Amino acid sequence: MGNRQSSTPGCGGCLLITVLILLAIGGWQAVGNFVTWLFYLAVAVPLVGAAAFFGFVYSMRKRAAAYERSQTASHNRFVHLLVNILVCIAKEDGRFTQSELRTMLDFFQNSLRYNQEQMYWVKQLIKEAKDRSQDLEQLLTEFRSSFAYEPRLILLELIYQIIYTTKPVLEQELELARRIAAFLQISAYERQTIENKYRHGHHASGASPATPASQELRYRTVLGVEENADFAAIKKAYRQLSMQYHPDKVAHLGAEFKRVAEEKMKEINAAYDYFRKKFERA
Repeated sequence: MGNRQSSTPGCGGCLLITVLILLAIGGWQAVGNFVTWLFYLAVAVPLVGAAAFFGFVYSMRKRAAAYERSQTASHNRFVHLLVNILVCIAKEDGRFTQSELRTMLDFFQNSLRYNQEQMYWVKQLIKEAKDRSQDLEQLLTEFRSSFAYEPRLILLELIYQIIYTTKPVLEQELELARRIAAFLQISAYERQTIENKYRHGHHASGASPATPASQELRYRTVLGVEENADFAAIKKAYRQLSMQYHPDKVAHLGAEFKRVAEEKMKEINAAYDYFRKKFERA
């Protein structure tokens, strides 16, 4: 004997049963009221959803505008130029991919810890920059004339951070970063220090725990000193970097960029403490 299967009525069946029950209880008037209610529900739900969406967008736009007004002119100009420079770098190959967009958004959200309204503001800046044809050299010229040496170092740090979030790292992007560093009049020594930091960090990601030798190499890279550097050279490099990356020198750019400088100073201090203790033990 074959198995017997029972099937439950679908939406149409349930609707028919409901209509029959209403017909039996209240007649055609009850059915008419039910159909009217269904019609208004079908119209109201999309309208309420659309109103909620546009209300949310309007609210975000107002909050983003309020945030922009609350920041200094230096901060807003720095972020505007940063976004446009990064978009120009991404468009160097003639296209701006979704992967590059996600990388930029992840950078602002995770590295700079932007909140919801800040991210909305950045997304609008990226959209405008993406749709606009701009000259990278002109943007860099404005940046160089508007900001001192320390903000230029922060910009170069961010450019390398963006480049090294993509795997594999493309040589043409590294070469472009080197040209940007030269254009911004950043010394070859400091540019190489920043590049080495991200190169070694990039290769080490996901690897086995750091050995004392690899840890020392990383600290030397942070300070930009040679393998045979004595403590006097290490101390000199530490003092120079401490002056360049002091958070107070970029405080006018906003809290997020001050945090970037603070994170850099933590690395510099950790590297110096490592070598200070090593030479004290020697």
